[in-house]
Amino acid sequence: MTKPASRQRKIIHIDMDAFFASVEQRDNPQYRGKPLIVGGSPRSRGVVATCSYEARVFGIHSAMASAHAVRCCPQAIFVRPRIDRYREVSQKIMAIFHAITNLVEPLSLDEAFLDVTGNSRGERSATRLAEIIRKEIYTATGLTASAGVSCNKFIAKVASDINKPNGLTLVPPEQAEVFVASLPIGKFYGVGKATEKKMLALGIKTGANLRQWTLPDLTFHFGKSGQFFYNISRGVDERPVQPAQVRKSIGRETTLSEDIDDILKIQSILKELARQVGEILCKLRERGFTLTLKVRFQDFTTITRSHTSQMPIASDFDICTLLPYLLAQVEFYGKKIRLLGVTVGKLARDDEPRQLLLPFMKKVQTHMQWDD
Repeated sequence: MTKPASRQRKIIHIDMDAFFASVEQRDNPQYRGKPLIVGGSPRSRGVVATCSYEARVFGIHSAMASAHAVRCCPQAIFVRPRIDRYREVSQKIMAIFHAITNLVEPLSLDEAFLDVTGNSRGERSATRLAEIIRKEIYTATGLTASAGVSCNKFIAKVASDINKPNGLTLVPPEQAEVFVASLPIGKFYGVGKATEKKMLALGIKTGANLRQWTLPDLTFHFGKSGQFFYNISRGVDERPVQPAQVRKSIGRETTLSEDIDDILKIQSILKELARQVGEILCKLRERGFTLTLKVRFQDFTTITRSHTSQMPIASDFDICTLLPYLLAQVEFYGKKIRLLGVTVGKLARDDEPRQLLLPFMKKVQTHMQWDD
């Protein structure tokens, strides 16, 4: 019997070990060997972006509130993220990937899928290639990476997490089904907390349990995801490594240090967010046509207000022209704001001359005048 196409592929998933924290420890020797947390201040509403392995032994993890993290480990060192620095290091890592294969699908700054079925080294062993990549990353950056090697993206992704940090896990095609059968359902890539809770309530605790379910039953309980769960429970994942990911939007948001209802402060924060988004649009030579304002109130209620323009939105000027109109549509009901966000969507390359939003400016200024 001919094996499915995915069984013929050689997929590597590379995941850097505690990337942000590792960069900080590399750049700052005084942080090495100590519990380091990259994120917001514990004295505010900051959250943990990532943390060193020395901090993880205290139960600290990403997305945890910094105030809670410091209670878990009072001696932890907190540092603010340096995104530009992490991007700089990430570019070196991605260059190593692209020197091996054109089929690279980045998932974030610190991880990516590589299809090495065909590669520039002429190497037939994906495992040897994974070791070569890990060594080249360490030589170029001084940082360690973990790798998962298998016949498809799902298994490679799960495998890369097994021997962290600085480890490699190979799951050959003939072992794919057995590997998936033994996995706790919470370890499945693509199964979030809510889905895990639902599956456990249905008696689905492992991949083996999942495989007992029919496609109609999985579709009934999980909708379109039912097909995906049906396939992966059998070790099948036909998704290709996709090197060209189309960016759909560019946005920035900020959680405020204290709840506010002062309109001047709100306008000032939105101007800064507009500046940041406009800077990215300019750098990437992108422009969009939909502007979205995100507001989260003190009771955690979140609303969005959007406007789609016929004119391109390509700068902070364009954004600030539209923001008063969107802000005027927000009903506060006496509530204070804890988070603000600005996003430009429906992106297109900025390869054509654009027209400024001057005709619209007069209209929106009847709602609210920005103070300079």
